[in-house]
Amino acid sequence: QVQLVESGGGLVQAGGSLRLSCAASGLKNYHMGWFRQAPGKERESVARITRSGGLTLYADSVKGRFTISRDNAKNTGYLQMNSLKPEDTAVYYCAATTAMAFTTLPSRYDYWGQGTQVTVSS
Repeated sequence: QVQLVESGGGLVQAGGSLRLSCAASGLKNYHMGWFRQAPGKERESVARITRSGGLTLYADSVKGRFTISRDNAKNTGYLQMNSLKPEDTAVYYCAATTAMAFTTLPSRYDYWGQGTQVTVSS
């Protein structure tokens, strides 16, 4: 059974930081990504990382502020979020894909966590 569990969300003031974690079980060395979904919005990719962690890519909206990483020995992924803005408020999900390609499309991801709420106040 594959399971992804996010943690680390919470309430933070604008300009603050949070680190999200994604603990994975039942899989290893998948391409992984972080997505977010705000009220009334479609789910969007914010960051992606390859199996080895050798390549990372970000949405323009978070570039320079967020850092995706992974520790394959611990089977855990991370999203460090700095300089948070109110528009970053959303439920954040980690996801994994069995595909070889590197993609932003949610439909290409096979496994999803339950999500963790991030709220950034003004």
